[in-house]
Amino acid sequence: MAEPGMEPEPERGREPVTAEAVLRELRLFELRCQGEEVPDKLVELCLTHGLGPVALANELLAFVTSKDLDPQLTPEGLEAFEHEVLAKRGSRGRRGRDERRGLLHDIHSLQELLSEEQEDELLDAYTTPSKGSQKRSNSTPETPRPKRAPSSRSPYGLFSPGSFSPSVTPSQKYSSRGGRGEVVASFGSAQGPAWSGRGGCSVRLFGQPEQNLRKPYKFMFQKALDVREVLAGRVEELGEVLRRHHGLDGFSSTALPAQEPVTVLGQISCDGNGKLNPKSVLLVGDREHSGGAQVPLDLSELPEYSLFPGQVVALEGTNSTGRRMVVSKLYEGVPLPFHTPTEPMAEQRMVLVACGPFTPSDGVAFEPLSDLLEVVARDRPDVCVLLGPFLDAKHEQVESCQLLGSFSDVFRLCLRTIIEGTRSAGSQLVLVPSLRDVSHDFVYPQPPFLFPDLPKEDRARVLLVPEPCTLDIDGVIFGLTSTDLLFHMGAEEISSSSGISDRFTRILRHILTQRSFYPLYPPSEELNVDFEALAAFAALPVTPDVLVTPSELRFFIKDVLGCVCINPGRLTKGRAGGTYGRLLLQRDRAGDKTSDSSGDIPGENPGDKARNGPGDNPRDTPRSSPCVAAQVVRI
Repeated sequence: MAEPGMEPEPERGREPVTAEAVLRELRLFELRCQGEEVPDKLVELCLTHGLGPVALANELLAFVTSKDLDPQLTPEGLEAFEHEVLAKRGSRGRRGRDERRGLLHDIHSLQELLSEEQEDELLDAYTTPSKGSQKRSNSTPETPRPKRAPSSRSPYGLFSPGSFSPSVTPSQKYSSRGGRGEVVASFGSAQGPAWSGRGGCSVRLFGQPEQNLRKPYKFMFQKALDVREVLAGRVEELGEVLRRHHGLDGFSSTALPAQEPVTVLGQISCDGNGKLNPKSVLLVGDREHSGGAQVPLDLSELPEYSLFPGQVVALEGTNSTGRRMVVSKLYEGVPLPFHTPTEPMAEQRMVLVACGPFTPSDGVAFEPLSDLLEVVARDRPDVCVLLGPFLDAKHEQVESCQLLGSFSDVFRLCLRTIIEGTRSAGSQLVLVPSLRDVSHDFVYPQPPFLFPDLPKEDRARVLLVPEPCTLDIDGVIFGLTSTDLLFHMGAEEISSSSGISDRFTRILRHILTQRSFYPLYPPSEELNVDFEALAAFAALPVTPDVLVTPSELRFFIKDVLGCVCINPGRLTKGRAGGTYGRLLLQRDRAGDKTSDSSGDIPGENPGDKARNGPGDNPRDTPRSSPCVAAQVVRI
């Protein structure tokens, strides 16, 4: 209770609603304001409808994407947004309560209502949700929807290596795009002829064959006990790393009262089904010391923190009653050491990275893919990494089944086009699947594509890899994933910081220090996760030199703990053109100077070595990243 004359301390963790905070969140989604009055209107919407900057940005992104609007926010557009989204959002709860209050039911009518609700939930579980409304329009469209073509028509009429879609109308918005070839993000320095390949590159999956997912497997058969064993094993493994790295004596139980500060180990969780917030944080204790007992956490004494559900942490604090722990210190995770190659790199290498969808949402002409293949033929990269989706399950014509052939036929034709289109350049081709690929197994981790029709002449240069995977390119380690982990974790992570914190950097640090391609638990509803396969094939074997994490969020290139992290964006964003990435690799002939055991030496952090200069720490040898330059380019 506050003393007389003193103002109450503001609640921690809740970001105030200001124009700067709202604009910062909008920039993450590439949403811009047109007009001086727009920022004030955004703040007014937040205060009127009880939304924070993050929630408003998410609602605006969904509105702009579903309506296929321009990312420039105007006063007129905000009025339409308030009328169509926010007003309905506020009235939905009141209308439901009023309707229920005004009706009288007997036991029979109540049973009928329950039965209808259960049937609707069952049907929703077996159908793919659509972006827009499912109601049929009463008006006649200007361009009638073509009916599905007869099965006698070949899907090869859709597109070919020379002409992608003679029978499909090209996307006018994509064709009229500007800024082609413009560099929108860069890292390091390289110019002109440097952005071209030299040939003779070695590409393979990193690690032993049994460490990589190489074939399809049975899924949807996991038991709750097996999931628990996987989670408990991960907590024990990372807990031992934390204990050794920070020099901790041991861990105590989360369930026992403690008047003196104690150190506990466990996994961050939420006390309900909603989004994590500073008042709903639970710690699920480890099995060895706590038997899985849960304890609510009081974070008020922590000056800085960044937490997400599923994060394995060690905490120090007091638990005087055994019912709530007041946290005074948070022990951060430890990244794995970098790989030390044994053979030198012969010369500089260029890697091109692009992520689907490869066609605009208003057609299947695959024009962006055609333009990308022209870039490959021109620049002749040593390695071309393409991440799915190749045939997107969220595409309008896929959802409405308007394609001229089966999904598998169109998908095989797309792969064949890519393989033939990169043959003349001689590039090593790496194809990574996505859970949005409509013709592939919907499970994470995802096995590689099966393509038995691969021509013999291309088998040596085409590598079909799982999702996610770790790749070795002439001794430089790449971490590849097509899952939008940044979006999934960004929606669940909470943080408190005295300075301006970068959400992307925090999430990327979590990926590296939690040593997993997908450390979030429970996972996003968009994913079907097999946890036994996750533990076996989605753990980071080493800290990668380059981490590729495509996302719907804004493209970037960042150096995080010595790892170059790149979000190349997507090749198409709705009906508009997107971006792709390219990287230059140059490794020291004697190999990178780093210690294989640095990740577990108390007091040392391998990521710090990349940032420190010579003489900053006499025990550390400064590490030069093998990624000397990187760029994100508009298609």
